[in-house]
Amino acid sequence: MDETGWNVEAQLRWLWVVVSEQVTFCDILPGRGFEQAASLLGADYQGWLTHDGWAVYYKFLRAGHQSCISHLVRRCRDLAEVSTPAAARFPLQVQAILEKGLALRDRYRYRKGKISRHGFWTATGRLEAELDRLLARSYRDSANRRLAKHLARERPYLFTFLYCPGLDATNNAAERALRPLVVARKNWGGNRTEKGARAQAVLSSILASARQQEKNPLDVLIELLVSKDKSKILALVPSTRGSRKEGSSTIAHKTAPAQLRRSTARTEPAVLRELVAGSALPTAVGSIPIPVQP
Repeated sequence: MDETGWNVEAQLRWLWVVVSEQVTFCDILPGRGFEQAASLLGADYQGWLTHDGWAVYYKFLRAGHQSCISHLVRRCRDLAEVSTPAAARFPLQVQAILEKGLALRDRYRYRKGKISRHGFWTATGRLEAELDRLLARSYRDSANRRLAKHLARERPYLFTFLYCPGLDATNNAAERALRPLVVARKNWGGNRTEKGARAQAVLSSILASARQQEKNPLDVLIELLVSKDKSKILALVPSTRGSRKEGSSTIAHKTAPAQLRRSTARTEPAVLRELVAGSALPTAVGSIPIPVQP
């Protein structure tokens, strides 16, 4: 999940994006708080949530969190570049630990047999202990103190991807979904009307989801526009296990929650919003069930 500033009628709005393996949902909302985030996923969302560490995301108390490692590595690198050699030691040490975590993940994932599961857990524990020792120290440099405070808050969610193999360590997927929209914002600044903003969000959601599912976006749009069957939008929802032999539209309609099947007479955007809220992230990574963090 991610968000960025947006303009509608020359007023500040926020463009939100939620990305799962097969569905992308965009919406342009008036704020950047939990109320807006919960309107996309639901306040009781219980899936995985990988994000940039914005405090609002941690209000999803029943979700499993992963703080984006790329953001933290970038922050450490940028801080080290403007610090004195002595002050740069701390961010560089943190950066090295985080990069070791990514390397450990890749070693376990792509070099089967090179490291046992016990060795993997042991190496994970050592990385955590190494980071804890760094955070237990006091730092004179104000920028280092701010970084240490931020890391202490993020500490429970830094290495979730090592405990749950298959979970993405970064929110790069959401950033990639935002990138073309950010380029568009630079070209024309935003939307002139609320209606235009709504159309922008709906079209962006459909086009991105079609690309994720390796469908022709133009064909998908044409099919939705010419069809009188509002349930066609459900074809963008991934099928569930055990029903793959049926047509995608039929599968989606049968496996969608009952309240969504009843709501297909409404507009496609409203249905897509609820579909993403219910299917935003997988209930398991591979064969590993999701642990719900307290």
